[in-house]
Amino acid sequence: MNRLLGACVLAALTGGAVLSAQEPGVMFAYDRRKPVDLATTGTEVRGGAVITDLTYLTLTATRRAAYLVAPSRTAAGPRPAILFVHWYEPPNPTSSRKEFLPDAVELAGDGVTSLLVDTRWSDPDWFRDRDPENDLGHSIEQVKELRRALDILASRPGVDPSRVFYVGHDFGAMYGALVAGVDASRLKGFVFMAGTRSFSDWFLLWPRRGDAARAEVVRRLAPLDPTRHLALAGALPVLFQFATRDKFVTKAAAEAVVASAAGPKDVRWYDAEHALNAEATRDRLAWLRSRLVAK
Repeated sequence: MNRLLGACVLAALTGGAVLSAQEPGVMFAYDRRKPVDLATTGTEVRGGAVITDLTYLTLTATRRAAYLVAPSRTAAGPRPAILFVHWYEPPNPTSSRKEFLPDAVELAGDGVTSLLVDTRWSDPDWFRDRDPENDLGHSIEQVKELRRALDILASRPGVDPSRVFYVGHDFGAMYGALVAGVDASRLKGFVFMAGTRSFSDWFLLWPRRGDAARAEVVRRLAPLDPTRHLALAGALPVLFQFATRDKFVTKAAAEAVVASAAGPKDVRWYDAEHALNAEATRDRLAWLRSRLVAK
């Protein structure tokens, strides 16, 4: 049994016992030597930004689409960068890499390079078409895929790999918490938007299960709880954004997520639903800008 499979089996059999500092690194390990095979499909200039439409090869040989948004003017010195990961809210057109495109274009005017990636949940039918019995395995693969996206972003010409940020909403935030737990040393800051404390909170929405089966899902997915991994992110600064009228994320769940983070944290609540609102966007951009210039 290899180390990765052993770690996954151990986590499941222990019912989600607290992970050691080494186990996430084993669980989410991947081969960085595999080619990403970047392919450009189009380019657009919008304001002070150049938007490159591209695809890349994931570790499972799936081609994933992304936007690379870079300043149209050549900046003096290496630039900060942001990995943006979207929410799941079909049929809303922002339930894809498009969600944060306005943010990325605006920040390009400040000299920021951004990568906005599609994910498993970019497919509007993903939630009902997924294999619920493999939520654990697919989630582990998704974390590896996001770590791969960090590699792509950090290696772009002109990017300062010591000033990379992560912004995630909904599933994007929760998987980001797992990335932060294993890759905190590669991140300068993290914006966690409207995510909850456990993947089982959402994966149990479908299919319907009896009490015993539900308890088994909670046990099986517990090693992936964002609260467990945020606790491993050390001094990573985090902006938490939550909505007071969010039907998916309860106040208790949000407070548990916030409490799990050990580093500097800024917690904002908005009179909004799960999508958050324009005030949240303004706060998010201001929080990022205040840190983008910090060395």
